[in-house]
Amino acid sequence: MNEIFNLSLLEVKEALKKHDLSALEVTNAFIEASEKIKKLNVYNTFTPEKAIEMAKLSQSRIDKGQGKLLDGIPVAVKDLFCTEGVLTTASSKILNNFIPNYESTVTNNLWEAGAVMLGKVSCDEFAMGSSNETSYFGNVINPWSKGKGKKLTPGGSSGGSAAVVASNAALAATGTDTGGSIRQPVAFCGVTGIKPTYGRCSRWGIIAFASSLDQAGPITKTVSDSALMLSVMSGYDQKDSTSANEETPDFLASCMENSLNNVKVGIPKEYQINGMSSEIIKLWEKGAKWLQDRGAQIIDVSLPHTNYALPTYYVIAPAEASSNLARYDGVRYGFRKSKDNLDELYSSTRAEGFGSEVQRRILIGTYVLSAGYYDAYYRKAQKVRNLIINDFSEVFNKVDVLLTPTTPTAAFELGSQQDPISMYMNDVFTVPASLAGLPAMSVPSGMSQEALPLGLQVIGKPFDEENVFKIAANLEDEAKFSFLNYN
Repeated sequence: MNEIFNLSLLEVKEALKKHDLSALEVTNAFIEASEKIKKLNVYNTFTPEKAIEMAKLSQSRIDKGQGKLLDGIPVAVKDLFCTEGVLTTASSKILNNFIPNYESTVTNNLWEAGAVMLGKVSCDEFAMGSSNETSYFGNVINPWSKGKGKKLTPGGSSGGSAAVVASNAALAATGTDTGGSIRQPVAFCGVTGIKPTYGRCSRWGIIAFASSLDQAGPITKTVSDSALMLSVMSGYDQKDSTSANEETPDFLASCMENSLNNVKVGIPKEYQINGMSSEIIKLWEKGAKWLQDRGAQIIDVSLPHTNYALPTYYVIAPAEASSNLARYDGVRYGFRKSKDNLDELYSSTRAEGFGSEVQRRILIGTYVLSAGYYDAYYRKAQKVRNLIINDFSEVFNKVDVLLTPTTPTAAFELGSQQDPISMYMNDVFTVPASLAGLPAMSVPSGMSQEALPLGLQVIGKPFDEENVFKIAANLEDEAKFSFLNYN
């Protein structure tokens, strides 16, 4: 059965089609693998019975020659996507008893395509964090901690999603990315993930953090697997006013293009920062050389307002979070701290229901939106955001994609970054693309001296995921990254 874990999602899909494997056989293998990784604390809610039931339906369709695009493919869901009849917590105490009576659009698209749900995986509370340490249910441990003598972060906020794929306990997982929450954890866990263009995937049914930034995306081992997953997850949704009415291209076909002739790749000088690992710099240079060898033209470019991206993000995102999280008051659903009057009910419920990082961001957000500081902070941050968007627009008149590091370091030890500012610096390379709403993908491309994975990031033009996938697939082919053999 171990040979299943050496296969990609596309390879398992082909084996199911040829009847070399059955949907039940594949699902049971990943259920067993999920049970073996309990010490990694990946799952908030494990649903093996539901998975078996869905696998049987998939096999029935395959047997009739009516197999769907993802029939029999076991998928884990970040615990930020509402799933009908299945506990959905956002890894927070305040939602630890919330069972939705509706399904998010993205997960509904997956189930309609035949995917099998293994369960809900952990994340930072309300997606606020870069190390998965803010989860009410305890932190996830990076599978690459194995044999290292210390517990490493899987990254955040989609740490559970990246860890479950890296540990061979799921073929794919859904993630969300607000400021890097797909790209940073996949870089730390040695897997692949893409934040698509803002609006490419519906946000309906995804518990909101920052509404102008949140975007769903897939986490898989290979670039091609991510392309297939995104093609299913994408699409216009009338229920989401920010959903883009754009046709979904054939992302998978883009991954098959090996020639990069006439492709211009930009190298932004502002992404080389103080304190950055020399290993990351060398890998970045190597990545540029790989693409050049395949015909790409490498061009040095400048994004002058990049230095302001992180402080801009940490004004806008908390402001939107403070507004979105106002609904959690103990009155309608979720955790409730009973008190004698309404004001005490609100304050007691929120004080006990939210963790310290969520409270910190609510307080920051409320402050920057307050009457005396709105112009000085929030309005100014929005103006700087426009300058950052304009930087990208000007650069993309000269190049097709940008190549950057994904993170400034490899995965760090859990508990080693107690200072919030140090923690926020983990997003320094991922936040700019989020503020501009651009597609960006991280590909595992090398190893650190401590034998930990390092990722490179490809950033594309709005709704040009095709070029992102093409460049990422070529990087993947050159890197020949060896995935973790966890089972």
